[in-house]
Formats: sequence, C-alpha cells, structure tokens
Amino acid sequence: MTMLDTVIVGGGQAGLGVSYFLQQNGNSHIVFEQGRIGESWLSARWDSFQLNTPNLRNALPGLPYDGTEADGFWLTKELVDYFQGYVDHFQLPVRTGVTVVSVERAGDQDGFLVKSKSKDQAEETVASRSVVLASGIQRIPKFPAIRSKLPGNIIQLHTSEYRNPESLPPGAVVVVGGGQSGCQIAEDLLSAGRAVYLCASKVGRVPRRYRGRDLVEWWVDTKFWDVTYDSLPDKSISRAAQPQISGLGRYGHTLSLQHLASRGAVILGRLLEVESDTLILGDDAAAHVHFADEFSQRVKNDIDAYLERMNITPPPLEDDAADLPDVEARCVSPLRQLDLREADVNTVIWATGFSGDFSWIHLPVFDDQNKPIHTRGISPERGLYFVGFPWLNSRKSGILYGIAEDAHYIADAIREQLK
Repeated sequence: MTMLDTVIVGGGQAGLGVSYFLQQNGNSHIVFEQGRIGESWLSARWDSFQLNTPNLRNALPGLPYDGTEADGFWLTKELVDYFQGYVDHFQLPVRTGVTVVSVERAGDQDGFLVKSKSKDQAEETVASRSVVLASGIQRIPKFPAIRSKLPGNIIQLHTSEYRNPESLPPGAVVVVGGGQSGCQIAEDLLSAGRAVYLCASKVGRVPRRYRGRDLVEWWVDTKFWDVTYDSLPDKSISRAAQPQISGLGRYGHTLSLQHLASRGAVILGRLLEVESDTLILGDDAAAHVHFADEFSQRVKNDIDAYLERMNITPPPLEDDAADLPDVEARCVSPLRQLDLREADVNTVIWATGFSGDFSWIHLPVFDDQNKPIHTRGISPERGLYFVGFPWLNSRKSGILYGIAEDAHYIADAIREQLK
C-alpha cells in the first residue's frame, strides 16, 4: 500500500489552503471532498446569500483577488467559481464525491489508515503519515427539542435548508434566532412581501460601514482579527454568535432589529414554549435591542480610540438609519403569545446553528463534549491536525481571511513532523 505524507478531509477553503502549502513544501497528499468543491457554500446557503466579508479579504493563499470590486461582496457562485479556479490554477490533488468513513491508527501505530467510499465504488483505504481534518465543526443542523411540540401542519426548515420565499407555503413565517442567518433570512422574506415574526436572541450587531470604510477593513487596521483565543480574558467570547450584518448589495448594509421592524417584521422575545398552536414568548426582546445597540457603539468607540492613538484625523461620519439606536425599544412587539392559526403561520425557520460530527474519527482526540482537543490545530495524537474551525487560533480563524495563516501553520507543523 502506498504511503502518502498527508490526507486532507474536506475540500472547502481550509482544506484547499492547507493543500496549497503542502504542495509548496513538496509533500505528497490528497484532498477528499464528500460533495463538490466548496459544497457547504453550495448546499447550505439560500439563493440571495452574499458573503459578509469584502472580496479583497476572501482570497486564498497564492491567488489574490483581481476583480474590480474589492470592496464588494461575492455571491455564493462567485466564491465557489473562485475555489474551482484555485484548484485548477495550482493543480491541487482534490477528489470530489468521496466520503471518508473512518480514520484510525495503522496497525504498527506509524501513520493512519483512512477509509473512504465513492458512489457505486468499493471502499478504499489509503495509508498516510498525517491527516488534516478540514471538514468543519459546523456541519450538522442543530435544533432545539421544542421543535417536536409544533403542530404537524407547520413546515419546519433549518437555515441550511431554506432557499427562497417562493419555495415556502403561503402565509406568515416565524424565524427563530436573531443571529446573522436569522436576520438575513428575515430580510429576504420581507423583500418578497412575506409577513415575518422574528424570535430574537442576544446577539451583537455592527455597522456595515463607519467613517467611510467597511468595518472589516477597520478591524484589519486595529488588529481586532488578530486577537488570539489564549489571550481572551473571558473565553465565553469565543462562543458568542456572529454579529448581525449583511453583505447584500453593492456595499452591503447594516442590519438591526429596528431596521427589520421598519420593514414590517414583528420583533418578539425568545421562544420559550409551545402549547398546542401557540408560541409562548419571553419578555426579553427589548433587552436584545439594547444589547445590540450597545455592541455597535462599543465597536465604533474602539475605532475612534484607535484613530486617536494613531493621531489620525477621523474621517467624517455618514448617515446610517439602520444603525440608529432604538433607546426605548419601540421596534419590539408586546406579544407574549403568538397563535399560529390566527397569525396564518405555516412555516418556522430555525436559525439555531450547527454542531459537528466526528463519529468517523476513531482516535482519542475529543473531550467529553465531543469537541476537538488541540493546540492551535495540533492534536495530542501525533500526526492529526484540525483546521478551519472558529477560534482555532485567533478571531479570524473562522473566516476566509484567516485561512492563509492557519493553513500555513498546519502545513509547517506537518513538515516538521515528517522530518
């Protein structure tokens, strides 16, 4: 059996980034992708989705963005086309349509056996000195147990299953979860004239642009993205939901609960219980509005403090109606119960996040909560690595902008191991 230097599991941005650096280092390797290149972007996003980071910051190592809208936001297809072009340009050894069914130690404990299965093909085993798990930690849609209490006539979808308003049955829609996806889907529905009830949650928000620049660019300058997990005084920060924002439109736009309310959304508290045809709601919606407003103000204060430290004259402020604080939380509905029949609700969309699936990895590299054990992506099992996870090392680890740094580090660690 031929022994490879490395097997990479996952052909998204993280796996492709590591493949690039391994190729530069001269390491023999292969990338197994269960679906198509960039599959999660293709199959787990809605039709109108646009990225939330500007095009300039979405490039993979070795192939910078060369388009005409560096400050614009790619559609899903544009991003995946870039991924395919990346593979073709560097001739990366990617095999699509291959499901890895197990990773285990070789019998002599030197290296690994990676078993995979392609459609209509017999199971295949590849031996490798190292394995990189780049399949993501957010793969399996997560639902709360309360979903089982909804009436059987209600269509229930996870955000990963939602595609467009036209694919839903007529009537109003309840969106549960006030993070990026929940708010963006609520806006997508509102744009189609649908009635929307949004069960909000405690999530921060940020202005899309501030003092003439995209927020992402300010965060590059202020080193906000470079904050490491180890330096966090409060590790719970790493578990916070991504702030509300949108890349939809030429320059994207600010997204807030008050903005959604101004477009017709009914802003509700958290979903607490389901009793027959009625949703029981919390009285915390106003607190969620205040939290998001305060979050945005802190972000702007930090940028202004940076400008002062650097002795830079602050560029002028711009009008942004969606960023105006709602001091009295007038956007919030007083409803504590929502009768689904009376409100003509036929669909509930769960914006409740994802979990990982590592059942196919037969190695002691997970804690009691099934989370990977690692130090900057290097597991305690010699030769096994993780990449592409949020806060793998720093705040930018979970976005395209951070892939180059993390992938380079993992590729160098593999090179040292193989020596």
